[in-house]
Amino acid sequence: MLVLVLLAVALVSALTAMRFAIHGREVVVPKLVGMTPAEADRTAQASGLLLEVERQYYSPNVPEGRVMSQVPAAGTKVRHGWQVRVAQSLGPQRIAIPNVTGETARAAAINIQRRGLEAGTTAAIKVAGPSDQVLAQSPPANASGVSTPRISLLLSSSADPQAFVMPSLVGRSLADATQLLQQAGMRPGTITIAGSAQPTPTATSQEGPSQSAAAPPSIAFPAPNPDSLVLSQNPAAGQRITVGSAVSLEVSK
Repeated sequence: MLVLVLLAVALVSALTAMRFAIHGREVVVPKLVGMTPAEADRTAQASGLLLEVERQYYSPNVPEGRVMSQVPAAGTKVRHGWQVRVAQSLGPQRIAIPNVTGETARAAAINIQRRGLEAGTTAAIKVAGPSDQVLAQSPPANASGVSTPRISLLLSSSADPQAFVMPSLVGRSLADATQLLQQAGMRPGTITIAGSAQPTPTATSQEGPSQSAAAPPSIAFPAPNPDSLVLSQNPAAGQRITVGSAVSLEVSK
């Protein structure tokens, strides 16, 4: 019994000492609202806390340069070394929100910075037409009563070209294959006739030091027949191909 009593007393003593140690390091957050950031920083440090000016907002009620809100609130018990985040007032809104819709992203950023504002979040959407242009902004132009000096932008992004799975043209006539490609938004590329060699013309030798080389003779290659059958194609059937791509064909004689 004596041993059990001693163990119980030791456990209670340890828990009590731990509780005093933990609560002994707690501090009460002071009221920082209404102070300047410098005053708030000195007050926080005196209480063993850290200060971070996290955001800046327009306020018609709190003078410019003063703390308008804090987290945690005044009177909250926190651990020693805790960070207190505050928002600073920019005073009433005095800067007009510019209209940057239709401008490029770079021009809009320069326009925003010149007015003493900040670029907020930027999002992009794929649309037809020029890319990297401002489609919308928040807050809108000439808005009043805005909370922050930030302008968020919605930019245009080039839409991906439409893609298809390349069909098989082998066995079709050249006329049918050409019509099918054009209907799908593609175009015929190089058309080669099977078995037809395309020799490379060579220049004739010079007759003397004062005479230039003669022009190579023109060579007429046979034109493909629209009724010729497609023997092979590039890209091959089943491959991914985008609109406007060229398809090379090899046809029979």
